[in-house]
Amino acid sequence: MKIKLGTFNLFQFVEPPYSWYTKKERFSKEQWANKTAWIKEQVLKMDCDIIGFQEVFSRDALEALVKELGFEYFETVDTAKLTKKTYTSTTVAIASKYPIGKIQRVRVHIPFFEKHEFKGHYGLARVPIKATITLPNEQELVVYVAHLKSNRLNEFEYRFTEEHTLEHKKKSVAKALKGTTATSLHQRLCEASSLFYNIKKVKDKPVVLLCDLNDKEFSLTIDALSNHKYHQENSEEGFVLHDASYQYKETIHNPHPEQKELKRKPTSYFLGKGHVLDYVFISNHFDKANSDRMAEVTNYKVFDEHLHENNNDLLFKSDHAQVICELTFMLDN
Repeated sequence: MKIKLGTFNLFQFVEPPYSWYTKKERFSKEQWANKTAWIKEQVLKMDCDIIGFQEVFSRDALEALVKELGFEYFETVDTAKLTKKTYTSTTVAIASKYPIGKIQRVRVHIPFFEKHEFKGHYGLARVPIKATITLPNEQELVVYVAHLKSNRLNEFEYRFTEEHTLEHKKKSVAKALKGTTATSLHQRLCEASSLFYNIKKVKDKPVVLLCDLNDKEFSLTIDALSNHKYHQENSEEGFVLHDASYQYKETIHNPHPEQKELKRKPTSYFLGKGHVLDYVFISNHFDKANSDRMAEVTNYKVFDEHLHENNNDLLFKSDHAQVICELTFMLDN
């Protein structure tokens, strides 16, 4: 059995006559028709069984859209705040072709906020979803959908590489976190930690996280999300989640003799620079290093063509690429 899961930041999904953040920011009926037509086209291209959505303002409009495309089950756990006809906050959503048996909000892990002396409201920028989905093989899969605190791209938004150790990352950001100029990064780390503590309690079921992490590949945020040693230096446990992109290597047919290894595709661009912000993370149940895995990643794809076509009309499409991950279950499961 194969299942495909995807993550899709919709970029200001606001049905007219409503606006987002300011009264002037709204779509005309024609623009909205064009945007939703493009979203439908992308969803069909993704060909997923389960999709996590970010930047959802108009919940009912999205539910109608995905149900038209064969997603019988749709859930949110929060409501976008609306003042008169202007939305001032956004939410995440999940659509599934398989039954969602249980839906929950991910709660703030207060002890971590307190331990790391976060200055501000102990809350989550967007409340993550935790959904238990029953697959055709009767296996229950726990799917999280998240959209962490926005990246402000200030001087404290560090860029790390694979060579940087956890100790180096923590030391690099420690000074910034003590001040007040890296509050977005500080909150993002606290949000990722809240997810970590929630996910690590799910020991008997496989987990997938579909997210706009709003942070880069190899970032400290990923360690806060997935690495036991980030939270307890002497821990002998490894990772609760793995970046699914590392589990799949695309086959290059008839490669050029000087062909270099394919670079990871960015999922968003800012001032001409590409960044990986959108991810699919998987639990140890799907890790290729686990001999007892129940399934493995057999495809991982980034739909980024629209990001290279015309940057001036991304509002009517999305300013993020869409990411899909295919899991193939073992025959005896």
